[in-house]
Amino acid sequence: MARYLVRRLLWACFQFFVATLVTFLIFFVIPGNRAGHKATYAAPPGFVEHLRHSLGLDLPLYQQYGLFVWNIIRHASLGYSFNDGASVRWVIGQDAPVTGSLVLGGAILWLLVSIPLGVVSGLWPRSLVDRAGMLFALVGVSAPAVWTGLILAYVVGFRLGWTPIASYCNFFPSHQAGACSGPGRWAYHLVLPWLTFMLVFAALYVRLIRASVLATMSEDYVRTARAKGASTRRIVVHHVLRNSLLPVVTILGMDLGLAIGSAIFTESVFNLPGLGQELVTAALNDDRALVVGIVIVTTVAVIVFNLVVDIAYAWLDPRIRLVEPRSGEAA
Repeated sequence: MARYLVRRLLWACFQFFVATLVTFLIFFVIPGNRAGHKATYAAPPGFVEHLRHSLGLDLPLYQQYGLFVWNIIRHASLGYSFNDGASVRWVIGQDAPVTGSLVLGGAILWLLVSIPLGVVSGLWPRSLVDRAGMLFALVGVSAPAVWTGLILAYVVGFRLGWTPIASYCNFFPSHQAGACSGPGRWAYHLVLPWLTFMLVFAALYVRLIRASVLATMSEDYVRTARAKGASTRRIVVHHVLRNSLLPVVTILGMDLGLAIGSAIFTESVFNLPGLGQELVTAALNDDRALVVGIVIVTTVAVIVFNLVVDIAYAWLDPRIRLVEPRSGEAA
């Protein structure tokens, strides 16, 4: 198991360096004058050249890339905003909890809905529950996230008045006058965004889990357990459920990364001050440093998600070889 973990960690490090290299080439090597962008129109002669030197733009490209990665790894520095000079790390630190709350809360909700519905649909195919689950999956797959969010905001938030339509509250209580804070109000303001994520992603998982349960129920070890007199509950819990969740674990890491990307649309609909909104604003203002910082942070988050998924998959499936084959041994 230890060697497997080392291999996955090395692969994650390789992905990180590839991601930073591609990001550096796209944003820093493409035509553009970063020093001129930071300088004002009334800058004195020689100021742009001085700024180029302070930013390290007069160095060779490989040294610029090395300095870029070194600042990320050694100092956890993502640079400073081109517009207001604020630390990119500080800006992301303010917005990341909003996006993290949105994505992780939505993921928990769509798993809580899709796993029971998919398992029941697979155990009793063509039943009323199965047909309702397939209808739910069809609607969820067909509806875009923006349309789903707008419909929920209009019906649940505006017409029924059950939840707030927009805005965000901090999770930790605040003593500032008029501050919206506290776990209860935090969750209350995120109900609609979470429901939006649930409707979009749970539809895919219901279909996937249903197909996996149907395939698992026809396996030899399930028929053997039935022949030995095992109860349906024992078969489902000890055989069907664990093996049926393997495909879910496989795609969960990728879908979490996709959810971070789609958070741009959800945050726009519900006016959430997260990384998606910040990224759109930075792109419109040509704040390249802030755009790069958000891209790097979200990329690292996706890499970490996939690393956790790989470890969870190895724990769930004992058939995975956790030890590399020795020299001369067949893989």
